[in-house]
Amino acid sequence: MAGAYDELTAENRRKVDDLLADTRSNGGLAPLDIAAFWRDQELARANPFGADIPQVPLGAICNWECIFDELGIEQNWWRYDHDKEWALDISRQYNDIAEKIVGKRLLSEAPPQPAELAWPTIKALHEIFEAENVWEGDHNGSWWLKQSAHTQEELAALLDRVEARLENLRDFMLPENWASEKARLTALGRKVPLYRGQRGPCTFACSIFGVENLLLLAYDDPDLFARFRDVLGRAILGRARVLDEEAGLTPDALPSNWSWFDDNCCMFTPAMYETFAMPIHRAVFGTYAPHPQNRRYQHSDSNMAHLLPLMAELDFTGTNFGPTLTVAEIRQHCPHAVIDGQLAPFTFSRNEEANMVAEFLRDVDQARETRGLNFSTAGSINNGSRLSGMRLLMAAIQRYGRYA
Repeated sequence: MAGAYDELTAENRRKVDDLLADTRSNGGLAPLDIAAFWRDQELARANPFGADIPQVPLGAICNWECIFDELGIEQNWWRYDHDKEWALDISRQYNDIAEKIVGKRLLSEAPPQPAELAWPTIKALHEIFEAENVWEGDHNGSWWLKQSAHTQEELAALLDRVEARLENLRDFMLPENWASEKARLTALGRKVPLYRGQRGPCTFACSIFGVENLLLLAYDDPDLFARFRDVLGRAILGRARVLDEEAGLTPDALPSNWSWFDDNCCMFTPAMYETFAMPIHRAVFGTYAPHPQNRRYQHSDSNMAHLLPLMAELDFTGTNFGPTLTVAEIRQHCPHAVIDGQLAPFTFSRNEEANMVAEFLRDVDQARETRGLNFSTAGSINNGSRLSGMRLLMAAIQRYGRYA
């Protein structure tokens, strides 16, 4: 099978072959001291850069999306999200298997939160920009943010309306019963939900105006492109500030973290990214993650290596970038980031055992000098990813990913 295995040195191919041979002779499950792995995992996850951690931490932990293939049932995302009793039942079934194979019950078995403890709906950023989030497709579809402006004239008019909303954003965002519900829920010990993560500037703007429209706008009307950026940045900070104030937080006592989810950044040239995204990053990180130790995270599971030199300025402390990027590339530009990666998601979900181990050996070799690798999928963990595959990665870490 073509892939990372073919690119390994002869020594590393031998390591892969040895582990897979031992796996076959162990009834198809990789040989593993489970108790020792999880003990060392706890130490490693606490600080992946730690000088004394015993091994590379594992981030490729199977999740609820992996249930369906593992149990041999039809994938049904909609039902899992909406039929809580059914979801809890199959989660327990999955956990029974996980406990035997990887030594832990991986999925929550907590009952759903009582409805009376839920916060009333707070309007999200896309609602400020008049975009509708709708489920498209059958039971295995997904949520899609629908475009709310299609021409430059429509975008300019939309930005006029957004700017008007920003003048009294609190009243727009919060429901009519907010005061009474806030009093009731905080008395029960519930904290006001804060806003510390967002679909990234590029992806969000592409959703609002369309990918091609936005990219062409940078050339056809640079002033409107810049205005869109400025209004978007103000809206993000304004929404966060409303919830901070509702939580009673002062500017000098804010929890310091922010995460972006910006797959579409790969569409932008460096010049476009510098013009559109970087001013928003600087403003948001400057407010919510200004210090070296603060969490500044970006997920972009796309081919955006051309943007890494710009991202160096942002000094990310965590990344989850696409599988076409290497640990070495990311580390060059993000020296302080815990790298969640760089296992290709489909290598895992297709159970390509030789390539799974090969990608681990490739990545740990690139991270051994600096550490800071949390071996994870470079993107989502998808259905098809098996518990036996997770155990194989655990065994690879235990055998070949030791630091001590």
